[in-house]
Amino acid sequence: MRKYFQPEIETAPREEILKIQNEKIVKQVRHVYENVKYYRDLMDAKGVKPEDIKGVDDIKKLPFLSKADLREAYPYGLLGTDIKNCVRIQSTSGTTGKRVVAFYTQGDVDMWEDCTARAIVAAGGDEGDVCQVAYGYGLFTGGAGIHGGSHKVGCLTLPMSSGNTERQIQFMMDLNATILCCTPSYAAYIGETLAEKGYKPEDNKLKAGIFGAEPWTEEMRRDIEKNLGIKAYDIYGLTEISGPGVAFECEEQHGMHINEDHFYVEVIDPDTGEVLPEGSKGELVFTSLDKEAFPLLRYRTRDICVLSREKCSCGRTFIRMTKPMGRSDDMMIIRGVNVFPSQIETVLLNEGYSPNYQIVVDRVNNSDTIDVFVELAPEQFSDIVSRHQAREKKLESAMRTMLGIGPKVHLVAPKSIARSEGKAVRVIDNRKLHD
Repeated sequence: MRKYFQPEIETAPREEILKIQNEKIVKQVRHVYENVKYYRDLMDAKGVKPEDIKGVDDIKKLPFLSKADLREAYPYGLLGTDIKNCVRIQSTSGTTGKRVVAFYTQGDVDMWEDCTARAIVAAGGDEGDVCQVAYGYGLFTGGAGIHGGSHKVGCLTLPMSSGNTERQIQFMMDLNATILCCTPSYAAYIGETLAEKGYKPEDNKLKAGIFGAEPWTEEMRRDIEKNLGIKAYDIYGLTEISGPGVAFECEEQHGMHINEDHFYVEVIDPDTGEVLPEGSKGELVFTSLDKEAFPLLRYRTRDICVLSREKCSCGRTFIRMTKPMGRSDDMMIIRGVNVFPSQIETVLLNEGYSPNYQIVVDRVNNSDTIDVFVELAPEQFSDIVSRHQAREKKLESAMRTMLGIGPKVHLVAPKSIARSEGKAVRVIDNRKLHD
């Protein structure tokens, strides 16, 4: 069984990784400055020139990028190469319908697939495995990224996409799938469905699962491992930086190794932007060291994490990050989909409702639920139940169109949602995501 996909880099001494990073960042900053006017203007405003960046220690001189910048520069403003050099886009949802679009050259795709291949091998995968990819395909990065990595490892790849659980189980059992890749909540659902059909964990051939795209607890990990008879591995990524495979777990299951030859990571104080020392809890910031088409420098992820260089028993020398411990903004990840309160507010205002609402997120039977309580204006309130139900269904449909998932809407009486003298409590998240 293979232990590493690219052992020469995954186990490289710290000095060698640093040398690679220093060489790449000098080249990348010049590439961005010369080809991305949006970022060049940010650098000029800060008084920074490419020659000021002599290595990764100088990255802190560069300006940050945020999701707001990506929206402002949409669609081509952060493109780092001629469009004819690009072979693909991937996309993630935006807060008010404006999406983030990331571009890829063939070199970018190859690099990304190397990263996901490393994750698959770290989970025990090799050319003898059958890899069932049940992440969504299409614009979402999950399916495409893992699919490419599975090919590079040499696995037989089942490009299932998400949903159609009956078919998932049929192929899993008939084709003897050994690695399952999907969101953790979907893995839990597959496990429950198998049990309902009378299957025991030992009846399937699965040995490992690679799960990401949404937060999940250690308790949920153990439940999935028990119900499917596997070892469950975490994977991390974001469309803006490439997709899944920015970081991945090894057999130690104690933090995710960041692919440091391709991504430089910092942890900052989310309020001041100050770079924090290793071991501090703060916001993750990533710099793409060799992305050609969409080369983001100092991108603020809003994910709160801790970094560690503690030696790992797997032999990999890449720095590790904890599971995200929350976010420094108000974005929720529900069933793998990014949801912002502002999206819900937009729908309410468009449909003629007041912006007095509350979102309650929970997790029932390992699946996320979202309920939206909407306060009616006095003139909208009625004792006729059927009228309310029709309005609720209309709002649910509008929100499904905006969000990509369907919340349950509850229209409630005027003045029934508690008021706050400070910042309104718009979101109540009852999921126990952290120990």
